[in-house]
Amino acid sequence: MELLISTVVAFLVTALALPFTIILAKRFGLIDDPKLRPHPAHTQHRVVPRAGGLAIYFGILTAALIFLPMEKHLLGIILGITILIITGIIDDKVLNFNPYARLALLFLAAGVAVGSGIGISFITNPLAGLQNLPLWLSDSVIRLDGIIIPFDFLGPHKLILLADLFALFWIVTLTQVINWSKGVDGQMPGITAVASIILGLLSIKLFYQGDPNQLNIARLAFITTGASLAFLVFNWHPAKIFPGFSGSTILAFMLAVVSILSGAKIATALLVLAIPAADFVYTFVRRISKGQSPVLGDRGHLHHRLLNLGWSHQQISLFYILGSAMLGATALLASTEVKILVAILAGAAFLGFILWVSKASLRAN
Repeated sequence: MELLISTVVAFLVTALALPFTIILAKRFGLIDDPKLRPHPAHTQHRVVPRAGGLAIYFGILTAALIFLPMEKHLLGIILGITILIITGIIDDKVLNFNPYARLALLFLAAGVAVGSGIGISFITNPLAGLQNLPLWLSDSVIRLDGIIIPFDFLGPHKLILLADLFALFWIVTLTQVINWSKGVDGQMPGITAVASIILGLLSIKLFYQGDPNQLNIARLAFITTGASLAFLVFNWHPAKIFPGFSGSTILAFMLAVVSILSGAKIATALLVLAIPAADFVYTFVRRISKGQSPVLGDRGHLHHRLLNLGWSHQQISLFYILGSAMLGATALLASTEVKILVAILAGAAFLGFILWVSKASLRAN
């Protein structure tokens, strides 16, 4: 019951904050006006308030402070999303905010979380069980905590080199995956709502299997769900408010952190997010192969191609939401090894789908 209450509180706080956020965004010029902020990735020509991350921030912060104990992990999360909301507001206000400066601040937010102890000490070895493997690849898990560097900064600390680097890049990469999947109304919060529900249910499963720490992780996941669903109501087409950089990165940051804290369930997150992850890989490789910067936006994402084929905002969002839900159901039932295999197969299938859609949309134009 408390998990449901925490979800409802996050939902209500976010929902109640959104009308005020819309007013503030209009008052201080935090708006998406295609005439003032021309961008090739725009999918509509309406003037819409940005800064949706502000309401999401308060929804998550309020519920977390009520339902979770104040310990170092939570403090790292709060500091991390605070950096993201500040970055997002600057991005919403400044017309040409440097994308590399924005990426650097994203690394800073992830670094704060990792510095609070949110790290990945091991990953499941997908090759375990195969014959004639080197000894270091034959174990069921691959340890990342072998290199420890102690240091002193306002007290003794330690850097777990590989574990912390892996966690840092996982958080940053996942935030970019989600941030690149907010091109149509309802798309991004729908994805994060489904993913957080799956991670929350997984934590409950682990809790009943004997891990008491998973209860707080489940609370964190469902708090993310509540904030996502509230924003989805206001962001469904035609959107009353856009998430901006802060909205997508805060929700993605929460997913990344929950996936780490729930026992390094990276395979689960990758499986649920196979569609946006495939689009991320395709877009990244496409931009690099053309000599373009991977952080500079264009109109080549999957959702842009589907719009070119005549799909509506609602159809595209439902495609992402239902696809993520079906993959999430598989993630809940399958073993880690099966999840990795299905994630690889699903990713390859969606990459093929993206290539087909890209060619079809070019012919349609």
